[in-house]
Amino acid sequence: MSPYALTRTLAEDATGAALRADVLHGLSSTPKTLPPKWFYDARGSDLFDEITTLPEYYPTRAEREILLARAPEIAAATGARTLVELGSGSSDKTRHLLDSFTQLTHYVPVDVSESALRGAAKLLLAEHPSLAVHALVADFTRTLALPATPGPRLVAFLGGTIGNLLPEERAAFLDSVRALLTPGDFFLLGTDLVKDEATLVAAYDDAAGVTAAFDKNVLSVVNRELGADFDLDAFRHVAVWDAEREWIEMRLRSAVALAVKIPALDLAVTFAAGEELRTEVSAKFRREGVRSELGAAGLEPVQWWTDTEGRFALSLSTVPST
Repeated sequence: MSPYALTRTLAEDATGAALRADVLHGLSSTPKTLPPKWFYDARGSDLFDEITTLPEYYPTRAEREILLARAPEIAAATGARTLVELGSGSSDKTRHLLDSFTQLTHYVPVDVSESALRGAAKLLLAEHPSLAVHALVADFTRTLALPATPGPRLVAFLGGTIGNLLPEERAAFLDSVRALLTPGDFFLLGTDLVKDEATLVAAYDDAAGVTAAFDKNVLSVVNRELGADFDLDAFRHVAVWDAEREWIEMRLRSAVALAVKIPALDLAVTFAAGEELRTEVSAKFRREGVRSELGAAGLEPVQWWTDTEGRFALSLSTVPST
């Protein structure tokens, strides 16, 4: 069995403290918001896995198509001996790369869920017994310290997750990625692309109602973890395309006027009838915008691939030699 290590950089109560802070700030703001990371308890993760199989939800299939078709090119272009995956989860996407990365010796998955990291590592080590895995229990939106591993390194951020960050958050995140890299290292980024409104809205408001259940799950998390009394039946899932900002917003709209108590925060929150709580922003991108944002962070784009229908893109960038 190849080496396996796990490093925790999050304090034991970091997740609980972050949830309390996010709920207090978001539900005291106007308009009310909650960050999308709180969708993903065990039930939320299962619901999202189901979403990725729905006919309306194209991003997962489109990105998989690119990874399967272009993995040999990515391996050849980077020569990576270490793969670092931010927000790795179950590492499903990684599997599409590993068979082509014959020179790879180290894999560093980064996720807030220790259980997800351990489960993924067990499967990967069984499939790739020569691979050394060093898992990091960490929040990729904060400053990271990577373990010492051989270069070149390829840092991957897949799934279009960067779209969940607001523009100023994206800039800070890309700066932090650049800080992890040295000349000769690479960054692989997955971005969902701008397309017609009907396709976009359908992807976030499927006919079977799975995304609606996923959206409402954030209220279940707050109820369970903070003792809140949200009535899930009082809220309706809404997906809206903001053409000016070029992003989808997922919202929960209160059907009636109501008050919610959150004992763990000693907080009472009122909702007017029709008031909306924003639970996710999912930005969509254009090639020139991705190039501009990467360039602003000191990253030089070197390759751009899309699926056959042009719905999703993978971009490869590097740190230019000084």
